[in-house]
Amino acid sequence: MRFFDNVLEALSSIKNNKMRSVLTMLGIIIGITAVIAIMTIGTSLQSYLVETMSGFGINNITVTLQAKNSEGSMFRGGGGAFKYYQQKDKITEEMLEALVDTYPDEIKALSITEGIGQGQTVKGEDYANLNLMGVNPDYLLANNITMLQGRFIAEDDEAARRRLAVVSDKLVDNMFGGENPIGQELVIRTQDHIDIYTIVGVYEFDGGGFGAFMGVSTSSEYDLTTEVYVPLSVAQKVNNSRDYVQFTILTETGVNSTEFSKKVESFFSVYYARNDDWGVGTFSMESIVEEVTSMLSTMALAIAGIAAISLLVGGIGVMNIMMVSITERTREIGTRKAIGATNGEIRTQFIVEAVVICLVGGAIGIVLGIALGAFGASLLDFPAQASPSSIVLAVGVSTAIGIFFGYYPANKAAKMDPIDALRYE
Repeated sequence: MRFFDNVLEALSSIKNNKMRSVLTMLGIIIGITAVIAIMTIGTSLQSYLVETMSGFGINNITVTLQAKNSEGSMFRGGGGAFKYYQQKDKITEEMLEALVDTYPDEIKALSITEGIGQGQTVKGEDYANLNLMGVNPDYLLANNITMLQGRFIAEDDEAARRRLAVVSDKLVDNMFGGENPIGQELVIRTQDHIDIYTIVGVYEFDGGGFGAFMGVSTSSEYDLTTEVYVPLSVAQKVNNSRDYVQFTILTETGVNSTEFSKKVESFFSVYYARNDDWGVGTFSMESIVEEVTSMLSTMALAIAGIAAISLLVGGIGVMNIMMVSITERTREIGTRKAIGATNGEIRTQFIVEAVVICLVGGAIGIVLGIALGAFGASLLDFPAQASPSSIVLAVGVSTAIGIFFGYYPANKAAKMDPIDALRYE
């Protein structure tokens, strides 16, 4: 009997015994559905996280002052809270210039910020909450800010310490309505200061950051806190500070951020070799994305592995029903062997039947799994994305189960004595 005939006969057997076939496939269907659904949700979450985190600058490397422990190694993840840096510990302008001169082909921009504090601007009965930040011109490039009107902070503004401000479109809506904000004065009250800035630019507020990702929302856009950017030199004058404790490197396209982070740490280690308390550490968004992706993949595989245990139960069910089928068709087997069917042909017939049962169950499980996974992703508010690898794996596993659990019954049928099989009732 040809292979195609065996497949047709297996499908005919499933059709003629619908209820028994469905019950046989149930373990396979449940197992494949669970695995595909979990992998679909995991892939959807992973893609969403990577896309969201990449929006913060996949090529960005944050360089920050970090405390050392008693052995001279730097604390990681916020260690060293009992120490406080002094002016001599900070990263100087000369260090930054040397860094750019050393790696001119790898560094595209250096973004430096200095926080002044949270505050509010009031105009009549209108108000807007804000976070006042001093930034250098490269901040625009490193943070993918979209300008809607006017311009961003320039080098000349830095040098002259001009009291200029770049505000969000949300602040403009609250304070100016349809009036052109460029050139308007903005009185900003912080905890320690009241200062007047002239608006030179308006940027598009992006609320899709970490706050949105973590589910943080604002009850009213009127109470929304947005950033107001002023020249870095102005912020340093307000804070009476100089030099830096943190900055961000935007690398050129094609530079491996993780590898370049190691070069940056090695570069600064020379400057801080004799500093017993402080050093410079780095972290890149690319490395964080890689770690999150790896963690989610491992978690999804572990959960899917637990769900796959039901496939073992399904395989045992297939073997059981194949044993029953062979017993019922003993005389048929004897007749086929009596007219010349070989042991190999009998074995192939029943193995193919077992594989077809598993593949049909697997196909149903794949469809249900994708649908269930898409539903789960939609409940979590993630764009659904099926995992092609899990579908291929499901087909392979279904085939393997059919062969593995179908071989013993098929081999038993192949070894039947034709005379005994014909006399069986």
